[in-house]
Amino acid sequence: MSTFYAWVVPAYSSGSPVDHTWVTSYDSRQHVYPDIAAVKGAKEAYWYCWGVFHPKGNIPGNTTGFIGSKDGDRTVADCLVLPNAESGSNSAARGTIFTYGIDGVCHQLANQVLYATAAAGAPPLTVKAARGYWLSIFLYGTYGLQYAAWQAKLHTCAGVKPMNGPPAGAEDRMAQLPDDFEAHAREVLADKPELVAKLLSLRADVTSYAAQRMPRFFPPDAYFLNARNQHLIAQAAALLDADDFRKIFGIDPGERIDIVDPTILNQSKE
Repeated sequence: MSTFYAWVVPAYSSGSPVDHTWVTSYDSRQHVYPDIAAVKGAKEAYWYCWGVFHPKGNIPGNTTGFIGSKDGDRTVADCLVLPNAESGSNSAARGTIFTYGIDGVCHQLANQVLYATAAAGAPPLTVKAARGYWLSIFLYGTYGLQYAAWQAKLHTCAGVKPMNGPPAGAEDRMAQLPDDFEAHAREVLADKPELVAKLLSLRADVTSYAAQRMPRFFPPDAYFLNARNQHLIAQAAALLDADDFRKIFGIDPGERIDIVDPTILNQSKE
């Protein structure tokens, strides 16, 4: 049994309203390793999650950047996502977020690592405390858009039996593929079940649209993906009133938030 720790820093720059997330096998509040060589030397693990190495986390109001920890199975985590290797240069360190910004972003990849904390009767830890998270999983899901590949990974690494057909209901679906957005929407809009149903239906359309295969020869750039994502988020703003939208997504309707980091996307194409 190992303990997994989730961390954040602002994405893009220090003033970003969206957080980059990553996972470690050590508590950087207690042990600050200056680089990946030191992490390896200590026989610890650092999952880059489509980012660069950060000795520790830090965001406004949270000087450690710590957003959660939970015990889990290190063997499962190492199988799902290779640690101590950059996602841009090692495909095994990408989990099933094969292409950043298209299959998902850092939030989804961190969640894939943290699936190793799943236990009977208890859902795995996720990075839902990260800023921008509810926007991210509205678009890309909790574990990314490569559903079949992710189920295959879970079967290989964690012995999770793949679903051969549609789940019988919400509880069955959540047990097989935990969905933070659905749980969040049901909690926030508990007194509006019809609105929840419409929002989840819209979300299904959004993720289905986002999962469509992109052109091979001219892959989309960050500007295109962020504009597309903004358009899809605007669909939710059209469905919800301003107050409900803020409660669900944490931003004002019409506020522009770029989820895809252009620097990381360019690295993923190299």
